[in-house]
Amino acid sequence: MLTCFVTSTKAQSGVFQQAQGRFSGMSMGSGGSDSIGHRTGLEDSITIFFRYLDTSRMRGFDSTLYDFAKKVGLPWYHVTLGNLGNASRSLLFEPQMKSGWDYGFHSLDDYNLTVEDARFYNTTRPYAELNYLLGSKSEQFIRLMHTQNLKPNWNMSFEYRLINSPGFYQNQNTNHNNYRFTSWYQSKNKRYNNFIVIVGNKLQSGENGGIVSDSFLNKAGGSFDDRSNIPTNLGLDNPGSRNFFSTTIATGRLYTNATYMMRQQYDIGQKDSLVVNDTTVIPLFYPRLRLEHTIAYSTYHNRYQDTHADSAYYDSNYFLKLSSSDSTTEQIYAKEYWKDLTNDFSFYTFPDAKNAQQYLKLGASLQTLKGEMMDSIYTKDSVFSRSYFNTFVHGEYRNLSRNKKWDILAYGNFYVAGNNAGDYNAYVSLRRLISKQIGYLQVGFQNTNRTPSWMFNPLSTFYLDTTATQLDLKKENTTLLFGEFEQPKLKLKLTGKYFLVTNYTYYSGYMQVAQASSLFNVLQVSGEKIFPIGGGWNWKTWVTLQQRLGDGPVNLPLFTTRNQVGYDGSLGFKNLRISFGGELRYFSPYKAPEYSPLLGQYFYNENVSTIRLERPDIAAYMHFRIKSFNAYLRAENLNTINIANGGGFTLNNMPTTGYPYPGLQIRVGIFWSFVN
Repeated sequence: MLTCFVTSTKAQSGVFQQAQGRFSGMSMGSGGSDSIGHRTGLEDSITIFFRYLDTSRMRGFDSTLYDFAKKVGLPWYHVTLGNLGNASRSLLFEPQMKSGWDYGFHSLDDYNLTVEDARFYNTTRPYAELNYLLGSKSEQFIRLMHTQNLKPNWNMSFEYRLINSPGFYQNQNTNHNNYRFTSWYQSKNKRYNNFIVIVGNKLQSGENGGIVSDSFLNKAGGSFDDRSNIPTNLGLDNPGSRNFFSTTIATGRLYTNATYMMRQQYDIGQKDSLVVNDTTVIPLFYPRLRLEHTIAYSTYHNRYQDTHADSAYYDSNYFLKLSSSDSTTEQIYAKEYWKDLTNDFSFYTFPDAKNAQQYLKLGASLQTLKGEMMDSIYTKDSVFSRSYFNTFVHGEYRNLSRNKKWDILAYGNFYVAGNNAGDYNAYVSLRRLISKQIGYLQVGFQNTNRTPSWMFNPLSTFYLDTTATQLDLKKENTTLLFGEFEQPKLKLKLTGKYFLVTNYTYYSGYMQVAQASSLFNVLQVSGEKIFPIGGGWNWKTWVTLQQRLGDGPVNLPLFTTRNQVGYDGSLGFKNLRISFGGELRYFSPYKAPEYSPLLGQYFYNENVSTIRLERPDIAAYMHFRIKSFNAYLRAENLNTINIANGGGFTLNNMPTTGYPYPGLQIRVGIFWSFVN
């Protein structure tokens, strides 16, 4: 039976440090017992660490209590179309800096589980997490995770997540299901490692095309105070179902993707052992040469459907001529399906036998791609296919010194042949601990040369720009110079980024493709700081300043900030940790991107009206933890209160034209961890 326990993420012991992120702390000699268990002597304690796929450094859990955004996976500087699960975008400039084939559909990325953030655990006892969040209008967030070592050298984990939210407005209901399975096996002699990741995402998001008119928001005291009565541009006039077991997306996007990956490593090196006592010996192994093979198969299935299409809307925005003006009979359906199989072979060399964080990696990959597109969105059966391949080489150098003062990372890839020939990505970063009094300094450089995403290709189902001459798109090139200073004692972090962009590809309308030929720059400076006020009270602030230099098709808020003023402490209770107070988010006025429902893309429009927040987004929160039990109580969008209208919450902010945020939103969540 699972029992509640105090989550113990203990400091990394000498055993784990010498093991360099291996299972050695769990692999015993002839005694066959768990030495960590003998050292603790606590029946309800657990030693648990995890690592990511492309690093061997073991990590502990983040126990931050005040940052609710990390619990739902939606960064504080991202905005949605008004409902959790709808398309999101960043208020900061974040261009695509990944070379090679890219589908191009990223507006639902915040709700994907990925291979890159998969955790591979090592635990002394089975461990589980149960997360449940209930919000206004039947919003629900559920996350289940379980991991355990089936054997001392073999761990498995499974994670499931559900996001379901009908929303405050019509036809914006969402239903996302995600799952992820991981397995990490290491042979007893430490030479062989096997990693498996299976991840799947089924994302369903309603599209309402925005409300018909902003004037409905200001009709005080009428039926439109219930925002589900405001008419929208797409979908039938109905508030949507509140039952997450029977979610139907009549007008919206259905996007599913999955990845099945296996990585195998075999090490050649030096054996060693650590003698704990007369009966317990921990075998160690220091690699000098590693051979690695990775095979990954991914699928991407993107669909848009409108079972009650409005002829006037699609004609005016997409120049699509439907056969009837009757929205009860017309349908629009568009789909695209891709398969990606990638095989990679790499080898590593380790100059320092006792430092697995210093290595040189070289490799080559073969990628095969097959896509199925539609000739016409009017005919579901008009499908054709295309096949492509890519061959690319890659390299990486990493050196995290044993004294943890230097952290050097350099990697790059180059597409030698195939559909994306000539693409490349180069990255260099140097991080140094200057001193404990001064802190850390990091500087770096990245340059990416990439083929524009597939959705800009005329062969794509979602390429609808037939009204103009097709562009001969050139490769995008983006250079990033960055630096970061961090002083943990002062709880201060300063970051600077400078982007230089050429051939930036974008949408200039609901379906119009464009490319900027001239160079433009973006300067971005950010700061994070916690100011102690006294008596456990703190002011936490996040601030970003950004400015476009040159004539580029990018509009950005000059000033973006998030602030919390509240108490962080125990209130004198031994097992209680509590954080409560007020939270504020604000961005300065700017011409924000608009949104194209059929493409699922945000687009640049210089002629759009300036978006401004009448009031900052304001929330009150109380987060607390008692041993392994975490609870979150939040009242959000308090800024929407309309005192002149009898206290109703109807003064809605609108970060995207036509897509207002909801009024008062109450969220209650529990996050509980268990050990068996």
